[in-house]
Amino acid sequence: MNEPRRRGPIARLAIGLWDAINFSRRLVFNLLFLLVLTIVLLAMFGGGKLAPLEQRSTLVFAPEGRLVEQYSCDAFSRTLARATDSSDCREVRLRDVLRALDAARTDKRIERVALYLDNFAPSGFASLREVAAKLAALRAAGKQVVAYGDAFEQGQYLLAAQASEIYLDPMSPGGVMLDGLASYRQYYREALQDKLGVDMHLFKVGQYKSAAEPYILDAASPASKEADLFWMGDVWRRMVADVGKARGLDPATLDTYANTLPEQVAGARGDLAALALQQKLVTGLKTRDEVDQLLAQRGVADDNAEGGFRQVALDTYLQHLDGALPQTDLRPQVAVVVAEGEIASGRLPPGKVGGDSTAALLRDARDDDDVKAVALRVNSPGGEVFASEQIRREVEALKAAGKPVVVSMGDVAASGGYWISMNADRIYADPSTITGSIGIFGLFPTLDRTLGKLGVRTDGVATAKYAGAFDITRPLDPGVATTVQAVIEKGYRDFTGKVAQARGKSVDEIDAVAQGRVWTGAQAQARGLVDALGGLDDAIADAAARAKLGPAGRWQVRYVEEATVPLSQMLAGLMQSRAGVGLLRGTGVGELLLARHLQEQAPLRFVQDALEHRGQARVKALAYCFCAPL
Repeated sequence: MNEPRRRGPIARLAIGLWDAINFSRRLVFNLLFLLVLTIVLLAMFGGGKLAPLEQRSTLVFAPEGRLVEQYSCDAFSRTLARATDSSDCREVRLRDVLRALDAARTDKRIERVALYLDNFAPSGFASLREVAAKLAALRAAGKQVVAYGDAFEQGQYLLAAQASEIYLDPMSPGGVMLDGLASYRQYYREALQDKLGVDMHLFKVGQYKSAAEPYILDAASPASKEADLFWMGDVWRRMVADVGKARGLDPATLDTYANTLPEQVAGARGDLAALALQQKLVTGLKTRDEVDQLLAQRGVADDNAEGGFRQVALDTYLQHLDGALPQTDLRPQVAVVVAEGEIASGRLPPGKVGGDSTAALLRDARDDDDVKAVALRVNSPGGEVFASEQIRREVEALKAAGKPVVVSMGDVAASGGYWISMNADRIYADPSTITGSIGIFGLFPTLDRTLGKLGVRTDGVATAKYAGAFDITRPLDPGVATTVQAVIEKGYRDFTGKVAQARGKSVDEIDAVAQGRVWTGAQAQARGLVDALGGLDDAIADAAARAKLGPAGRWQVRYVEEATVPLSQMLAGLMQSRAGVGLLRGTGVGELLLARHLQEQAPLRFVQDALEHRGQARVKALAYCFCAPL
């Protein structure tokens, strides 16, 4: 019997050292993971008893991250983002902001509100105007509102303008940037067609349907520029009007300020803070410490609190409000279903609209006997046509079941976002909502010239003329192009026909305001695409009235959403967070996650999606709008 070969002392030493290093690596990684997990769980569940909310408290509104309709990250990832000071998963939920500000208006314990907006990233003007309205109502109720910023971007400034006093750092690096709205995009035709040999075949209906122009043109078409400037001009005029009203300034003066900014800055010798004060955009110039001292003098000093004054943070205030709610509420319900993000097929997580998942939420509301009406909050630029149709059918099914459906449009409800809205009993939009874009398009890339540059050719046989017609390594057959265009045109007829039926108009009337053209909420109302101007509260009240639920107080509002994710999915969320990527850096996994993230964010993902079907691409009918201004 052969004895196993014995290793020499050097080999045994090397193997022993390697095992020790490997054990130490695993031990350190596991300890670090357990430490992070413990911190997060303690932050989530171990906060202990909530301290009482004292009289003469200042509500500190210091939002960090994007303003969203619903969270796209789980609670674990959001808490981890705070604990690690990461920008990932930094989100502020609109409904929480509105509820807190509305409650503070009549809460005698809240003496004033302090706004710190430097880390706030607005998502659009419709949601901003809802927050601004709550701040204006606070101020009208006699509550002092004080705003401070190191600098103010124009979205942030729309909120700050509602304050009783606005303070800007005297060494502000950015001042108050009121520079207008813009919509610029990259155009890829030369790179794709001339440089890479990728031929992008566009099929569309709608003179103004410009979402896919970057793939076939080198610059924006005249029709696209005409339409964009029309609706952006409306949003901008409303922006300066809102600011002017809040600050007692002439909107024309603000518009002149935006158009002569270089001259204005040069006249102030580059001092942006002094310029903002000179233009009466701010009340005074103070540092953050000086503003904190001011709040301590006017309120109640508290050396144990950040800033030195008695205060309550927004999240903590919401916990106080939740603690005051009754444990059991048997009142009838108005359900709110949120459709936020791009529309695609299947079951998708919050932050995206899934044809199956969002339809299932509406179906849950239909099957729930406690739900008497539904408010559908739409904040979506659209996406896949069939997924949009799945959701629209559920809206019809709710109405057929005797449950009213009222739509509230958020920042954007365009293209597919309008498709899922059109059959509601009533549609509300903010005047600055971006909507319309009723049009259809499809994209199909072929790579035969790309491969030809590498000396690669495609050849073979087929049993029928159009077998393998969607092989992206072959030129597109003209007969296939004719077929696809016919399908897209049929999709447009379906779109305009369904809108005409839902809105009680002729197809010709709808076609005249369709053609892929984008409108603001105010412009859409004037053209019969929207019923009324208002926010989510208006839509909820309308839905309750249609269900004959009586005055407010006799019914409740409940959000119908996916259940909270279990711990295993929360841990998976860690691995997708920036902290998780940092832990994995060096293994190659972190870089893969980052690359995937960048791919998903790029407009070229439509091209990538088409290339991911192993050479047999599909042409999806898309109702999508790239229509968010900068």
